[in-house]
Amino acid sequence: KIYRMLIVTLLEALELGLIYSILALGVFLSFRTLNTPDLTVDGSIVTGAAISAVVCTAAADLDPDVQGVVCILGLVLSFLFGMGAGAITALLNTKLKIQPLLAGILVMLGIYSINLRIQGKANINLSSRKTIYSMMDDAMGGFRWSAIVLGVLIAAVVIILMYGFLKTRLGFALRATGDNEDMVRAAGISSDRMKLLGLSVSNGLVGLAGGMLAQYQGYSDVGMGTGMVVIGLASVIIGEVLFGTRSLMQRLIAVALGAVVYRMVIGVALYLGMPPTDLKLVSAVIVTIALAMGMLGENFSLWKKKSRGGDKNA
Repeated sequence: KIYRMLIVTLLEALELGLIYSILALGVFLSFRTLNTPDLTVDGSIVTGAAISAVVCTAAADLDPDVQGVVCILGLVLSFLFGMGAGAITALLNTKLKIQPLLAGILVMLGIYSINLRIQGKANINLSSRKTIYSMMDDAMGGFRWSAIVLGVLIAAVVIILMYGFLKTRLGFALRATGDNEDMVRAAGISSDRMKLLGLSVSNGLVGLAGGMLAQYQGYSDVGMGTGMVVIGLASVIIGEVLFGTRSLMQRLIAVALGAVVYRMVIGVALYLGMPPTDLKLVSAVIVTIALAMGMLGENFSLWKKKSRGGDKNA
């Protein structure tokens, strides 16, 4: 019975982890690809959740089939509004020359009031509303883990689209901007436009994750974004350390799996009796350990190279 409960806990963590994998992919685009610390995430994920919740609520009196389509539209709007938040951060950075970190903080603070305006109140309850998860549940005949199937499908589509985009000429220019901005400018490419594009798409994915999260957990709250950037960064680091970064596709999959592993670790910790009030502390500890693992891995690789060099010289 204990093992069965543990398996259920892990599967529930997998459901949430697949949603956070979209968040992690967005954070990966800003922190790793564009090499820009972006704290807009804590605000843009709530924007996505708020838009998704408001749209699903507005469709309550419509035909059930139409409600499902409207909820899907809500996710599209979550992505677009998230892009808007990222675009504002990018413009503050590129046009007003405000440091990226500070620009993200300013947008994160300002967007709190905007999210309140969108919702009209502190939280919205979706427990009795039609959502993409209830649609998937109906389509699969009440299958208990239908949310996992839906999460895998959405995560797979996002990874494939991101891979295809980053392999285009525009995607290469975006990646080059994060690697060497001066070189990109010398090649006649506008680094400001690349930052605008990168931060917009990054926060668009974060907004999409927020929209999915609101529909999954059945509510949207203006305070739900606190610490989300830490979760995203933890997922990126854990994925890279555990699953490797040899190719772009492997890196994207690793980031998504990192989010799943992170949620599973948190789920097991809660299962073993960790107080929910300690969740943020445990998250910080996980990030610290993941960062330390990355540093230790790099030092180990350097040590191996030096050892091989010494053997050859001998």
